[in-house]
Amino acid sequence: MKLTDPSAKADLLRRVRRIEGQARGISRMIEEDRDCSEILQQLAAVRSAAHKAAIALVRAYATECVVSDSPSEEIADVLAMALSRLA
Repeated sequence: MKLTDPSAKADLLRRVRRIEGQARGISRMIEEDRDCSEILQQLAAVRSAAHKAAIALVRAYATECVVSDSPSEEIADVLAMALSRLA
């Protein structure tokens, strides 16, 4: 699959870059011996951001690649496979 929708691609890139920034911030927090609860809070934020990015990608995948002339059973199978990767 390739993202062809420029707005979906830009949204996904924005989300991933934000996650990168959060991860660098966590590295600094560890180096600075910050409180464990603060680090855990930031790790939870990264996990949530990554999950939301994955949902956005699945949505784009469904919109651009799955919904076509495919039979509905095939569409359901493809979406189920994509969603299983999130678990």
